[in-house]
Parts: sequence; structure tokens; C-alpha cells
Amino acid sequence: MSLLAFIGGTGFDLRGPDSPFSAPRHEQITTRWGVANVTHATLEGRAVVFLHRHGATDSPLRKDVPPHKINYRANIAALKSLGVTGILASTAVGCFRAQWPIGTLVCLDNLLDFTSNRAQTFFDSRAVHIDVTQPFCQHLRAIVLQTAAENGVEIEGSGTYLCTNGPRFETAAEIRMFAAWGADVVGMTACPEAFLAREAEISYCGVSIVTNLAAGISPHALTHEEVTTAMNAALPRLAELFLEAARRYEDDPQTPARRAVREYERDGFEPLSLVC
Repeated sequence: MSLLAFIGGTGFDLRGPDSPFSAPRHEQITTRWGVANVTHATLEGRAVVFLHRHGATDSPLRKDVPPHKINYRANIAALKSLGVTGILASTAVGCFRAQWPIGTLVCLDNLLDFTSNRAQTFFDSRAVHIDVTQPFCQHLRAIVLQTAAENGVEIEGSGTYLCTNGPRFETAAEIRMFAAWGADVVGMTACPEAFLAREAEISYCGVSIVTNLAAGISPHALTHEEVTTAMNAALPRLAELFLEAARRYEDDPQTPARRAVREYERDGFEPLSLVC
């Protein structure tokens, strides 16, 4: 079975007259890690799931949860409990590359984690060491990049995302350091989300929208308004890309992302039983 989930503000209107989705249904899922809010829908006959990273966006349960307070474990565990096999995640980012204009889409291929005090793993009771040499699933990335190429959606094919705690923006000195480390963009939500998806053996692909030049590179002080304005302007292209990728998506159970903890099953331990 292949079941795709979208995480983040992807700009899809589930209820509008032009929405390609039918029968949207909100559900609040309780996991051992807490509660997550999702929306089930159908895209041309196939089920998809939306996870509202910062809280439910179309229910009376709506919350605007800041990045450092998101319950990432509950979110990923909820998707695992639903049988999700792949995730397309969108993020808004500041950019270190002046040649990437505002609105650029970036298909991420690596991560730097600069967060602290976030629950990083499902495996608190036993050491489970997962390989994250390539933290984004290459199978799912290939689908996204091929979809972009065949549909004329411009996208950068690689980029390293550095994740900070937030909710503040970064200092200019921090940005200089992050750029020296090899980061291309900076955001606040990809970690530990991507790592937890790997622990749950869910394919995960991150696509970022460049919403601003980073601190010290931007000619002016950073504002939340410029981020949301740029995000909203780029959402139709991201939605086009995600929709077509969703139509093409088929799970590959042999890809490394989908077999991340299998080696621990040799002695009878079932690591995935600790996720949900």
C-alpha cells in the first residue's frame, strides 16, 4: 500500500470549489507521545493525509504552535499509525545564496541540526542508531525532481537545510557561521521531523520555499510579514508540484528510508512498536 502525507502550509484549499481533493475529514489522533491533528482527503480516487505541523488549520481545535513547541513525535507517530509510507514536507526558509531569488523552490538533500531541548528520538529506552547519511529519501526526491522537470516547475535540485530552534530569527554572526559550515538555507522545523520519519521508516522529502535573504545578507531587518508574503506567492507552484508528485507516488518498500531499523529485528526486538 502507498499512502502519502503532506506536512506544512502547502497552500491547498481542501474545501474550495476548485479543490482537487474530495471528502476532507478532520481527525484528532492520540498517540503515546501526545495528540496530532490531521485531515484525510481523496485525490482522484486515492487517499492522502494532511498533517498540520503548527496545529489544526481548519477545525475548532486550531492552535498556532511555535516551532520549538511542536510535538514532532506525536505528529510522526500519528502518520505511522495511519499507515503513511511517504511524506512531502514544505518549509519556509531564509537563504544564504544571493543567486537564489525570493520564491525559489529547493529540493533538500541534507541537514544540519542546530536545535536544542527538542525530543530527538522515539527510542528513549533502547539505543537504536539509524543511518542518516542521506536524511531525505532518494526515491521520493527522484519523484519530485522528475515531476518538476516534466512539468516545467523550476526547482533547485539540492540544498543543505540548517535547523535552528526559533522562534527568533538568527543573528548575522550565526548566519556567517552557518554559511561557513556549508548550509544553503535556514529554517526552524525540519529537525527532528525528518529524523523521526526515518526512525518510523517513512520516506521523507523536504521542499523549501526561499522567503527571504538571511540576517546580515538581507539589506533590511527581517520581518514575519515578508516571510508570509513570499510564502503565499510561491504556494501555487509548490501546490502544483506536490499534487503531481502525489499522483505519481508509489511506495518502494526496499528503499533505505523504508528499512531504517530492520537490523534491530534480528534479536526479536521490534523497534517500530515503540513509535506508535
